[in-house]
Amino acid sequence: MRIRTISWVIALALGVSSTPLLARTGSDMPLNSAANAPSASATAQALPSERVKDTLSAYRQWLDRLDQRNAVAGLATAVVMDDKVVFEDTIGYANAATREPVTPDTVFRLASLSKAFASALTGVLVADGKLSWDTKLVAVLPFFKLKSDSAAEQATVRDILGQRLGLPKNTYDNMLEENIPYEELARRLDEVSLTCDVGQCYGYQNIAFSLIGDVVYAQTGDFFSRQVEKRLFFPLGMKSASYGREGLEASKSWARPHRPNGQGWAPFEPKEAYYRVAPAAGVNASLRDMEQWLVAQMGGRPDVLSPQLLDTLHTPEIATPAEERSTPWRRARVTDAYYALGWRVFEYGGETLIFHAGAVEGYRTMIGFLPKQHIGVVTMWNSAGPVPSGLMPMLLDSLLGLPHEDWAGIESDAPAKKPASTVKGKTRTKTKTATGTHGTKR
Repeated sequence: MRIRTISWVIALALGVSSTPLLARTGSDMPLNSAANAPSASATAQALPSERVKDTLSAYRQWLDRLDQRNAVAGLATAVVMDDKVVFEDTIGYANAATREPVTPDTVFRLASLSKAFASALTGVLVADGKLSWDTKLVAVLPFFKLKSDSAAEQATVRDILGQRLGLPKNTYDNMLEENIPYEELARRLDEVSLTCDVGQCYGYQNIAFSLIGDVVYAQTGDFFSRQVEKRLFFPLGMKSASYGREGLEASKSWARPHRPNGQGWAPFEPKEAYYRVAPAAGVNASLRDMEQWLVAQMGGRPDVLSPQLLDTLHTPEIATPAEERSTPWRRARVTDAYYALGWRVFEYGGETLIFHAGAVEGYRTMIGFLPKQHIGVVTMWNSAGPVPSGLMPMLLDSLLGLPHEDWAGIESDAPAKKPASTVKGKTRTKTKTATGTHGTKR
């Protein structure tokens, strides 16, 4: 049996109370629900308390089955409701070679979940008057060019953060993975033919998105990562969040990336490439950090992220219809899909879902929340297997009272693992208190 910790499992009282009963200390859019997403400050629509309790109980069972199948090296997940953590769980190993367990304080690479930090910082600086969402890139970045001079002159901060610059998707990601410096690639964007006019179509980017770091430096005289630390990490109490490989490896506990090794997992060294595009993919954070981030994104920290800013961040910028068909659960549940500013906005089973996923080699991440119901989930794992990605839609289906589907493929019979009674001479215990392998192409 692999190491499993459940730090908090909260049974909700009647109504929508989320006080822990047991806790461990320490462009034009159609008129539809997704295009008119409710703001984070909107009045929450209470979910039936019994349904929430049943959902969290089922979630624990699904995680048990994931654990039994050894489907991940390690995983951390939490559910936040009404600004409180109502469920927290970890599975497996931060380092399978040393049997170091994942805990809520273990730091993971966030991959493309980093983009929401970049857009949030931009919004904070907009409120400070340092720049505007409509600041022209050519006005602050002398090196910025596109193949069309007129397109370059039109491009704004909003266009790069809203993934609507007009470039082909994932421009130069393959060259970034070949260790060509970001600075060189950013200066070669004018060699790439545009697929549409600026602002007119969706094209997911990491290189171009990361121009926001250059904009921040030009407008503040301070490094992008330091601004995020001062304006977001510190005030939100994200105590172990950091940027870069050095920040990851300096963490007291950090999740190594893993590859399959026979019937187990083998750790390997983290890849450097996507750390070079810090705004797009450079953040490291623990589950405890991401719980605070979910609270803030759902409107619980107006002192840091104002309701007006959250409305801006979560408002759709460009339609992304291909996102409705990319996985079975999206084909079944998502009827409209858009990119906002560092976030995706889906119409999921008739309700608005604010969402993003990320992947770099050896790490995958997912975050999503229902703003009207004021509940969200974050999941991070340190191996490439896709199985956990089906858990979030299963959770959402249950919360919304939709028909149950085994999107993770974990409910069929599977051979049981051989139990392991000891680790390094100590008895193991289970404690309870209440696209490409490289790319961050999510």
